[in-house]
Amino acid sequence: MAKAFFRLQKFLRRTQFLLFFLTAAYLMAGSLLLLQRTRLVIQQGSRGTSASQALPVPDGMAGAGVPDPRTPQNPRPGPRLLVGAGARREPALDQHHSPRWLASRNSELRQLRRRWFHRFISDQEPMQTAGSKAMKHTAEHKGTYMGCFSDDSRERTLKGAVFYDLRKMTVSHCQEACAERSYTYAGLAYGAECYCGNKLPAAASKPEECNSECKGEKGSACGGVNRLSVYRVEELRAGARRRRNVIYRGCFRAPENLTDTFPASLIQPNLTVEMCSEFCSKKEFPLAVIRGRECYCGYPTGRFSLRDGADGLLCSGTHNASGTAQGKYCLVYQTPVQDTRCTDRKFLTTKSKVFVALSSFPGAGNTWARHLIEHATGYYTGSYYFDGALYNKGFKGEKDHWRSRRTICVKTHESGKTEIEMFDSAILLIRNPYKSLMAEFNRKYAGHLGYATDRTWKSKEWPDFVTSYASWWASHVLDWLKYGKRLLVVHYEDLKQSLIPKLKEMVEFLNMTVTEDRLLCVENNRDGNFKRSGAKQKDFEPFTQEMKDLINRYILTVDEALRGRNFTGLPREYVPR
Repeated sequence: MAKAFFRLQKFLRRTQFLLFFLTAAYLMAGSLLLLQRTRLVIQQGSRGTSASQALPVPDGMAGAGVPDPRTPQNPRPGPRLLVGAGARREPALDQHHSPRWLASRNSELRQLRRRWFHRFISDQEPMQTAGSKAMKHTAEHKGTYMGCFSDDSRERTLKGAVFYDLRKMTVSHCQEACAERSYTYAGLAYGAECYCGNKLPAAASKPEECNSECKGEKGSACGGVNRLSVYRVEELRAGARRRRNVIYRGCFRAPENLTDTFPASLIQPNLTVEMCSEFCSKKEFPLAVIRGRECYCGYPTGRFSLRDGADGLLCSGTHNASGTAQGKYCLVYQTPVQDTRCTDRKFLTTKSKVFVALSSFPGAGNTWARHLIEHATGYYTGSYYFDGALYNKGFKGEKDHWRSRRTICVKTHESGKTEIEMFDSAILLIRNPYKSLMAEFNRKYAGHLGYATDRTWKSKEWPDFVTSYASWWASHVLDWLKYGKRLLVVHYEDLKQSLIPKLKEMVEFLNMTVTEDRLLCVENNRDGNFKRSGAKQKDFEPFTQEMKDLINRYILTVDEALRGRNFTGLPREYVPR
């Protein structure tokens, strides 16, 4: 009996140990499987994202204090603003649309940011055998490979136009972009950056140092860290669609001494606009100036700013040997070459002591204002959000954490006491709500540069959008006027009409100094890469009378609030329709 009991006890002990072992093995296998699935999901998310969604942002992240800007499927009518002679009530914000609503998305936001960071780091990994493999693929491209050259970000080797494409850059894409703008050489760096120029870099590097794989073309070298893979693109010009359309800038009074004003010149009998433009393009100048048979190349400067044009009749005979009016006037053309005196940008070398917001309602021109500020100051702007499309267009501050204080100011569409008081000061950009609503609706359904279709405008989405967003336009301004510590109010319409004076005011508010030549360069590149193009609706009135009545009440309330804070009221074109 005792022996049988002993055997039973021994069996149970073995079984207990076996159960413990199996349980541990099961838990370990489950953990490994979970980690593997998580890694797979992240990789699929990074590879399956389209170019227009390179940096995923959770729906509703674009603003607080108003209905969800990205998802107006369940719109709530905005509270009506009561406008009276002696009293004003600000629009109340319900709990779902308050800034606190954003707090519930914090975990999701952190997850998306980690996913974006993982994808960004993985994209930056250089290919292992680029030095040898990439050279084998150069024969596939039409341009002639010139070699690997060193490049300094502070003093660019190729000083022409600059293009970015973090996800789809290829050698051919860069060559074609440079050829269309009359450049001879195309240089690629960091796998995603394209630089154009007409002079071959002087400092050659080892071929293996150009070891960054093109983001959109595996097996091809697109430079490296401070290294350029340079191609000669002349062979592309015959087949590529050239962007040789020289822009006529007008008739201007010639400066006292054209030779001192313009760095390059050419005297040619029977001089034509094409001859002068071609000459100046090869010299990498954005302006071609013609007086008689004389051709001059240069930039807009304080001595020749292109602000005060003359009557075109005064230049009607400029192509004659002596010109009209004793050669006092000249014809000015814009060449395909980009003015690069203000395209160099960098992050702040030391953390900014003043945390400045560039705040606006969506569709109010925030991206355009960032373009102007970056090119005027030479420093990147940051963003409260991650937008891959903007990063690909050169806004490198998009990948920097918005609280890093390495950027000159930070884009935000947020409102509410907590979100506003995080900043020490702010530039508050305001635009006509009718224009802002249409711009944001276009962005929502057609991206940064496109237009929504007629079918979309006529759908139920548009009235729902207006109902949801109109109150946000007002509450955004009212909140910043109420909680903002130090404000500079800038009206989009004033900035567009008087660019240089308003931009100077913004730069001074940021405690920066800027040269006159740099401001003129900004004016010469005022549109940047974010001017909408395509089929624009003609004679199109999307606003019903009911929509106008709602928006007009908000206009009156905001105008009253601005004047109450001793700011300039809304421009006259805001007057209710």
